[in-house]
Amino acid sequence: MQNTKDTTLLAYRDRLFGYAMFLTHNYASALDLVQETYLRALVAQERLPKPSEGKGWLFTILRNIWLNQLRRRATVRETVDLISEGNLESAASDSTDPHILYVRRIVTTQVREAINKLPTKFREIILLREYEELSYKEISTILGCPAGTVMSRLARARSRLRILLAPTYAGGRGCATS
Repeated sequence: MQNTKDTTLLAYRDRLFGYAMFLTHNYASALDLVQETYLRALVAQERLPKPSEGKGWLFTILRNIWLNQLRRRATVRETVDLISEGNLESAASDSTDPHILYVRRIVTTQVREAINKLPTKFREIILLREYEELSYKEISTILGCPAGTVMSRLARARSRLRILLAPTYAGGRGCATS
């Protein structure tokens, strides 16, 4: 019989896989990374201070495994798009208006392209905060830096995104998505 902690931790499987894809750029490697994360988490779950901290704890384990793999291989890979086509479709599926779906697809593509132009440290922080909805504290734990650093990096990342997207949406010509 599974305990509540096991079930709670399993709820983050899809989000961990998305983060693993972001880090590895490889489907099989991402699956292996998530599996290894859960194996280590199950072995060490007594050390989880509070069930409410499970999400950040799992993301930290996953990132540490990935960093250790990188150190062993001594190579750095490119990251994948933050939003896959499947996620794009599901994000737009709440509307049946073809124009709204089209506009959302264009905006999503433009934002994704802008995010992919950011340096890795900014892309990662945008992913963790805006897409994974982790708190500053959780992100600081995952990245191993103070919460103040997380906030300043996030502010710089958002600022760079505004600059990258400004030509597209200058003068109020941007598209409304709702």
